[in-house]
Order: sequence, then C-alpha cells, then structure tokens
Amino acid sequence: MTRSFRGGVHPNDRKNFTAAKAIEVAPLPEKVVIPTRQHIGAPCSPIVKVGDLVKKGQVIAETQAFVSSPVHASISGKVAAIAEYPHPVFGSCSAIIIESDGKDEWVEGLPIKREWQSLESDELKDVIRLAGIVGMGGATFPTHVKMAPPKEKSIDMFILNGAECEPYLTADHRVMLEEADRVVTGMQIVMKALDVKQGYIGIEENKPDAIKVMREAVSGTAIKVVALQTKYPQGAEKTLIKVVADREVPSGGLPMDVGVVVQNVGTVVAVAEAVEKGLPLIERVTTVTGGAIAEPKNLRLRIGTTFAMAIELCGGFKEEPAKLIMGGPMMGMAQCSVDVPVIKGTSGILALSAADINSGDERPCIRCGRCVEACPMGLVPSMLSILGERGMYEAAKEKYDLLDCVECGSCVYTCPAKRNIVHYVKLAKAQNAAAAAKK
Repeated sequence: MTRSFRGGVHPNDRKNFTAAKAIEVAPLPEKVVIPTRQHIGAPCSPIVKVGDLVKKGQVIAETQAFVSSPVHASISGKVAAIAEYPHPVFGSCSAIIIESDGKDEWVEGLPIKREWQSLESDELKDVIRLAGIVGMGGATFPTHVKMAPPKEKSIDMFILNGAECEPYLTADHRVMLEEADRVVTGMQIVMKALDVKQGYIGIEENKPDAIKVMREAVSGTAIKVVALQTKYPQGAEKTLIKVVADREVPSGGLPMDVGVVVQNVGTVVAVAEAVEKGLPLIERVTTVTGGAIAEPKNLRLRIGTTFAMAIELCGGFKEEPAKLIMGGPMMGMAQCSVDVPVIKGTSGILALSAADINSGDERPCIRCGRCVEACPMGLVPSMLSILGERGMYEAAKEKYDLLDCVECGSCVYTCPAKRNIVHYVKLAKAQNAAAAAKK
C-alpha cells in the first residue's frame, strides 16, 4: 500500500522527456562562472585573485561563518576575472570566472581513498563541511549544519527524499538507477554521523524501476524503501515526514523538532564522494528539458557552466521559450537570461514553450476554496494572497500562519482566478523579515 497526505495536486509530470535517458557527462567547459554564494547563509569571499592559476577542487572562496559553505574550482585553469555576474537566485552576485587550461587537473592531494567506517561522527561532519556540500534539491542549506542539531534535539530517524515530485525533473531518478550503491553508501555515512539506526527512502510510485533498484541496493541494511503515492508536493520535507514517519512538524518548527533529518538523493551521493574520495562538490546532475528544448537530457555538469552552454549540449532551442526556469515549474525560479551559471542547487533547467504554459490574467479571488483543499499544510492560501496584496503582512503571519507555507505552488496550480498566491506569500515573508530585522 502506498502512502500519501492530505491536499496536494496531480499535475502532468512530463517526465517522459528524460526519465529513460541515461546521465551524460558534459564535455569540459572552456570557461566557468562560479558564484561565491551558492547556499543559504553567510556569503563567501574570494581567496584567489585575477591571474592566479587554480586546480580542480581547490577552495576559491570561503568564510568563517558556521552557516555557510566553501566554494571550490570546478575546472583547472586561470582566474580571468572576479566581478558581479548574473545569478539564478539573487539576481547578481560576485563570481569567479575561470578559463580552462584543458588539463582538468585535481588540486594536489586529491582524490584520496578513505574508509568511512573508521571515522567518528564529528570527523564525518567536518569532511562534509570542507567539501562544500549543500542541499542539492534546490534549497541549498549547508549539509553540515543540518547534521549538527542542538543537543536538546534528539535525532532518531533519517529520511532520504527520492520523491522528485516536481514535474519534468528526473535527475534524482536517474541517479538512483545508475548510482544506487553510492546513494546507499551516502545514506549510511549520514546515518553514522547522526548516530541513527532508522533510515528510509521515500520514492513516488511513478518510478517503479527506482523502487525496485533501491530495494535491491538496501538489502541486508537497516534502510527501508517506502513507496509513496504520486502526488505533488510529496517531496516537501514536512509532508514527507508525515507520510513516512507519521510525525507532524509543529507550526513554525523544523524536522529536527520531531527527531528527523531529511536529505536529497544528490546530496548523499556528494557526501559519499567527499568522505570516501575527498572530492568537494564541483559538479551535479541536472535535467535540461521542456517543450522548447530540442533534445532534453540529464547532464552531469560542472558548477559554473552557464545555462546557455547546457542548453547548447541539448541541441539548443527548437523554438523561442515562453519561460526559462531554474528547477521545476512549481517551485523553480524564473530566469531572464541564459547567461546565469549552474549552481549547487540547479536540479533542472526548464525551457517551456507557449503550449506548456497555462497562462491567463490574474483576477480577484472568487472564494471558491480550491486552494484550501489543495494546501498540504492546511492553510488558507486565498487569505494569505489577499493580505499580501493589501500590505497586511503582520496579519498574514499572526492570524493565518504565513510562515508555515512551504511555497509549493499547489494553490496557484488549482486557482481558477490565476492568483499569484506564492508571489504574495513571498512578499509577505520578506516584509515581515525586514520589519523584524529593523526592530
């Protein structure tokens, strides 16, 4: 029996473009643009200068802040510039531009061979921190921070998010099929670092091949695979925890409040590479897809590869895209240029054709309640949008649990009035945060 949650929606998953396509390793780029900020937390500062020769895996930007993550060179070559450059999340950001020398050499001392079983919990966490690993599902929260909860928060369960519920995206699906052993090893490392015995992998039932492969891979371990109903947003942390563990994260709380840590498939593979081989996070699997892409693919891309380069590897555009998105269509970030670079959180590059988009003009809320039925968090999205639109940000927070919104977009998907509900939610959250900072 598959498991599910209240609310949610059933968009056409459009995964048929790339679900059966094996991961292709992209050619070495001639140039990479590596932002110094690719994570939630304190931004990094460059520790190299223009003209320096760097090697693959070398630290090129860092900070001493705990909630942060160092940045590494993804190719070997020469630092050509350090300047403001377009960024897929922040609009623009300081970036280090490296021109390839064609050698693709690792920095001295890498890779190595290390037995993870011989390392203690704190040693594992330190390796993960130094490797610059962040949540690769898109949230980009530093992984070592997530694995270091306060002493009063007792963790007894680890859940791997293999749902990949966003339409179009298949990167995690392909990783589970092609690198199942690395996924399991990464999970075991994280579980040792957290000192937990319960491990679960949640996979939506629209990926029966991944469920089969991962069940074979975890045979003989303490890890169990849980089949989940295909429904969006099955992969959101709070819904995943409710479905897999039957634990409800309290309002305003975090997974650690119910003894759980959740990580993404790509993240644990990066953990395995860092701990066993000493390799920092310098590449990731990204789905490049959509109705405007000539030949959709799953590509293994170096961090800093531009969207333009990735799209060119897929035959370019077969028609002018109506919308370009980093991530999936429900929670992704719309882009105004193909010149932005792939960052650690770039799970997808989505180029939608006009036929892919259900467009229409926004109209006043008609109070139909469809958004309330769809909301997996049990909120009243219609009121959040109305209060956000009218500038009543504090009321949205205090009376309608604004901060519990996970911004999944289920409300927008189901709204007949085409209300930009998530836009108003994000605005209200930002304004409340600004007011709190001012106080």
